[in-house]
Amino acid sequence: MKSIKRLGPGLLATVYEECVAYELQLRGPYIERQVALPLHYKGVQRDCGYRLDLFVEKQIMVELKATDILLPIHRAQLLTYLKLNRCRLGLLVNFNTPVLKDGIERLINRL
Repeated sequence: MKSIKRLGPGLLATVYEECVAYELQLRGPYIERQVALPLHYKGVQRDCGYRLDLFVEKQIMVELKATDILLPIHRAQLLTYLKLNRCRLGLLVNFNTPVLKDGIERLINRL
């Protein structure tokens, strides 16, 4: 992922998504992009427009941001996605940081 770090901060999250997906595909895991997350309400499936940026091997949900700081709402968003999809592990990645590793948070859904 050194190539992505070379992009640096300041681009749109969609640009980082494209590059991260490409880098992961080169390494071989199964990647889904812009995965629709329906909401089940009173036994009925509702499409509320929720979309997950990346889903890796149907096990790790990845939400990408390019913002000055990660806010509690960003964490809540990913935790909600994890719950809606009954997934355990998520990564919240903010590319707008001087050091990329400082912009990565691992979130766990306690199922």
